Amino acid sequence: MMRYLAGRLLRALLTIFLVVTFAFFVLRLSGDPALLIMSVDAPPESVEAFRISWGLDRPVWVQYLRYIVHALTGDLGNSMRDGRPALQLVLERVPATLAITIPAFLLKIAIGVPAGIYAALHRNSLADRMTMLFSVAGFTMPSFVLALLLVLVFSVQLGWLPSSGSEGMANAILPIVTLGAAGAAILARFTRSAMLEVLGQPYIRAASAKGLTWRRVVTEHALPNAAIPTTTIIGFMVGTLIAGAVVVESVFAWPGIGRLLVISVANRDLAVVQTILLFVAATMVTANIIVDLVYGWIDPRMRTSPR
Repeated sequence: MMRYLAGRLLRALLTIFLVVTFAFFVLRLSGDPALLIMSVDAPPESVEAFRISWGLDRPVWVQYLRYIVHALTGDLGNSMRDGRPALQLVLERVPATLAITIPAFLLKIAIGVPAGIYAALHRNSLADRMTMLFSVAGFTMPSFVLALLLVLVFSVQLGWLPSSGSEGMANAILPIVTLGAAGAAILARFTRSAMLEVLGQPYIRAASAKGLTWRRVVTEHALPNAAIPTTTIIGFMVGTLIAGAVVVESVFAWPGIGRLLVISVANRDLAVVQTILLFVAATMVTANIIVDLVYGWIDPRMRTSPR
């Protein structure tokens, strides 16, 4: 088991390193932050002084080595906008992001998994068709479109909920529903597919032929085997919680990491963007490690799998 976990941890660290490296070079090749942060009529001497003060005058590979060395000590740089540590700016936004992503994640599971199971057990029924209709709509509709529709109905037409801000829990309802609805639709679709595939296996027919009740066949044989592909999707959703909140936080003016990322990219605030991308990558690889451990718990044979 320790060897199994060590291999996953090594792969996770390599993934984070590659993400950090890719983000570092892409951000430096996308434009000079000094020209954006300084005013357009700033004298060339001021622009050059800004580059020197932030180390932008050095070769890119020197900047990269300096960044890696400092990152290993926990120093991820300072914001070019206000001089504060980038990590501090990001951590300040974490509670706001978690306030909508965690409830949205629970909403996805609470709706998507039971809906997918029910649809699979009642294949070709009206409930199955309605579930798939909802799933296709949620899968294909962009999150910003759903967000605008919810604002139009519940904020503009009905006046029940605020359309933006973060003053109270009422402000979080629409962002949570927007994030949760699309994920629930996707999860219902994959859960249904996993259940249908398992229900068609010979061991399900063999269990029924032994005289087991249909409830026992489903709970003891179908559900555990359908849990592996469903766990994969759930783990992927955990890893993309922060990344998926970028658009939603921007639409609802929610002061989370996603909105900070949009602002920082527009301002070429390199250290903040790199810190957010590092945070997102760490979240995703952690979710993948948890999924791998759950695989090993569900099916011990996968602990020695060469994948």
